[in-house]
Amino acid sequence: MPQLEFFFDCSSPWTYLGFVGIQPIAKRLGIEIQWRPILVGGVFNAVNPELYAAREKIFQNEQRIAHMMKDLSDWADYRGISIIWPGFHLQVTAVQMMRACLVAQEQGRVVEFAALVFEHYWSKEQDISSVGSLRAVAEAIGLDGDGFVERLQSPDIKAQLRNNTEDLVARGGYGSPTLFINGDDMYFGNDRLPIIERKLQQLVAA
Repeated sequence: MPQLEFFFDCSSPWTYLGFVGIQPIAKRLGIEIQWRPILVGGVFNAVNPELYAAREKIFQNEQRIAHMMKDLSDWADYRGISIIWPGFHLQVTAVQMMRACLVAQEQGRVVEFAALVFEHYWSKEQDISSVGSLRAVAEAIGLDGDGFVERLQSPDIKAQLRNNTEDLVARGGYGSPTLFINGDDMYFGNDRLPIIERKLQQLVAA
């Protein structure tokens, strides 16, 4: 079976769309997704630092923002989810969220955990970047809160997030979501999922 990696940061609405969209594709084809939590800000700092200035200009362009929000709404409707742009978005750091995804991954619960993080952040406008909020999410899916928080601050979890981020950059990635098929066939963005599905179907049938 083909190998499918999904590099993601929960602070991206387009990644939320891709996260929801890739799962039924993989299920239909019997392919296991390798989830790779990253810090997309670290990717931007490494390969695309000019994005910050470009993003500031976008948010000053009312027509462009209006269409971006319509595009997000259209995609969300297509995926069967709700996306509401949170007012706190540009002030939030995703570091703790993505470390928390790695802790949940260790316990075999990354999909359930990330799904709730995405939902709270993008559908309910709840800032869950704090340790206390992440603990509540962990407990909501049945994980031990004390152990979760303790593990969240461990040096190896911090190193793993950094390593995942550096791995994506080294392989040519520049944002979230980025997907790889069989290690070196890279795709970027939620809107590439139909192409990814076709490629996976071809590989499965070969």
